[in-house]
Amino acid sequence: MMRVFMTMLCSLLTVCSVSAQISRQEGTDGQAAIYRLPLMERAFLCCRYFEGWHSEKHYPYVGWGHKLLPNEKYSARTMTKRDADELLRKDLRKFVAMFRKFGVDSILLGTLAYNVGPAKLLGSKTIPKSTLIKKLEAGDRNIYR
Repeated sequence: MMRVFMTMLCSLLTVCSVSAQISRQEGTDGQAAIYRLPLMERAFLCCRYFEGWHSEKHYPYVGWGHKLLPNEKYSARTMTKRDADELLRKDLRKFVAMFRKFGVDSILLGTLAYNVGPAKLLGSKTIPKSTLIKKLEAGDRNIYR
C-alpha cells in the first residue's frame, strides 16, 4: 500500500513540475515578446502601460498622460483610445527629436522626458542638469552606475 502511494505521489510531482515548467516558459515567451518590437514601439507601450488612462478628473492631462497646452482643444470626455495613441506617439516623437544629438539614447531620454518633463533632464536656471545627461555628454554610456 505504501509503495502504491509513493508511486502515485512521485508521478503526480513529475506531472506537476513538467506543467509548471511549460507554463513558466510560456510566460517568459510572452514577456520577451516586447523585446522583439522596435525601440519606439517599446517606448510607446511602456508609456501607455505605466501612465494609464487619464479622464476628466485628471485635468489638465488627457489620454495616456498628455498635458494640455494653452492652444489645444482636446477633451478627455470625447477622446478615444485611438486618438490618445496618436497623441502619445506624436509626443514621443517630439521628445525623441529633442534628444536627437544623443543618438541611440535619444529614445530612452525621450521616454524619460515624457514621464518627468524635459526640464528635469536638460536643466534650467533653477534646476541643475541631470546626472544622466552629464554622463552621456561626457561619452560615458554606462548609465547604471
